[in-house]
Amino acid sequence: MNNILRPTLVLFAALTLATGVIYPMVVTGIAQAAFPHQANGSLVVKNGAAVGSELIGQNFTAPGHFWGRPSATAPMPYNASASGGSNQGPLNPALKDAVSARIAALREADPGNTAPVPVDLVTASASGLDPHISPAAARYQVARVATAKGVSADKVAALVESQVELPWLGFVGEARINVLQLNLALDALR
Repeated sequence: MNNILRPTLVLFAALTLATGVIYPMVVTGIAQAAFPHQANGSLVVKNGAAVGSELIGQNFTAPGHFWGRPSATAPMPYNASASGGSNQGPLNPALKDAVSARIAALREADPGNTAPVPVDLVTASASGLDPHISPAAARYQVARVATAKGVSADKVAALVESQVELPWLGFVGEARINVLQLNLALDALR
């Protein structure tokens, strides 16, 4: 029995040390050296304090801010510990009702806007945490935001265009705008 138990315990201790301590320390050290911003959560810092992450959406609801995609997380929007979509298919009546309610809320917030509502303003992403919206979704909100901020719509529209992130290598992905970065730039606009 001792012939089996001792090698088993030594192997268990060695593997625990290698995979539970040494490997994570090496990977963390490499990440901190090569990609410190990403390794620390891609935090957005304003006035020396973290205000969010580039990778997780936030619940902006004020008329003077751009709104992101709806979040499907519970018990609160953009709950990173509960990432996941609503899992409602296109034939689900609950999805249709939720989209209709979101469209009505957007129309109520900006009654003069008769443009078609971009789909990403009324549907949640697969993770429920998407920090980006399409340029079309940002452009849709320009008049409402400009009026609420008391800034010309042309200035706000120019700010939106300056925040567009192009597809990686020019063709991978789609153009997008980080809502947190856009709202921070908007707050600095005078």
